[in-house]
Amino acid sequence: MTSFGTKNKTKMLVMLVLLVGVFCIASLWSGEETKPVVASEVSNKTIAWGVKREKDHKQPDLGTQNRKILEANDGICMGNAEEKVVYLTFDEGYEAGYTDKILEVLKANNVKATFFVTAHYVNSRPELVKQMIEEGHIVGNHTVNHKSMPTLSEEQIKTEVMNLHTAVYEKFGYEMKYIRPPKGEFSEKTLQETGKLGYTTVLWSLAYDDWDENHQKGEEYAKTKIIENIHPGAIILLHGNSKDNANVLDFCIKEIRNMGYEFKSLDEFKK
Repeated sequence: MTSFGTKNKTKMLVMLVLLVGVFCIASLWSGEETKPVVASEVSNKTIAWGVKREKDHKQPDLGTQNRKILEANDGICMGNAEEKVVYLTFDEGYEAGYTDKILEVLKANNVKATFFVTAHYVNSRPELVKQMIEEGHIVGNHTVNHKSMPTLSEEQIKTEVMNLHTAVYEKFGYEMKYIRPPKGEFSEKTLQETGKLGYTTVLWSLAYDDWDENHQKGEEYAKTKIIENIHPGAIILLHGNSKDNANVLDFCIKEIRNMGYEFKSLDEFKK
């Protein structure tokens, strides 16, 4: 009886193994559960940063999805809504003769700003970059050639960012850590690529049409655009090639402070 039972058990085990084998072969033939799992690719769709202003000094709408993508990749664009703190930044693609005055006003008012510079700026006006650093301002990376980053390959992004990074370090012994994407254009992929290079992306929540040196709209226009749109947590973008900005900066700093706001450095940024 024992021998017979053992034989039956052996036959059953063999049949079970054969059935499992047939099932596996059938699965292979049908293609089930044999496809490799492929991670979804990171989007390189261009995001053009924009701001929808609000009235009464309320925080603006920066675009829910765009802001979500930015902040998910450790980027910053606007600070705490409950604190009357603002952060002053300048984009410096080239020098038009106004940064000396801007630096003078900042020093007189004890305000520390961030200047995002290109390679052209560093090469043409190194003494101003040196002054920015020596006076306690932050110097940020605006890339070598000011190209829209989503149009570049991974290697090109690295070159645009790190060639400038290296040049600033070699000239001034200063290591940059903040980047502003040229034209305010970025993608989820470029955020990740610059993040790998050790950079925090900085956008803005307050800006106006000040970038065209040859089409300035006057000091009163500049004052109105800045003062009426100030809000808690504002990252203010001004262009250093604007004559109006240089002329109204002292007034605006004093007026913003009179409104109860405090100027802080990006190194003190709070969400």
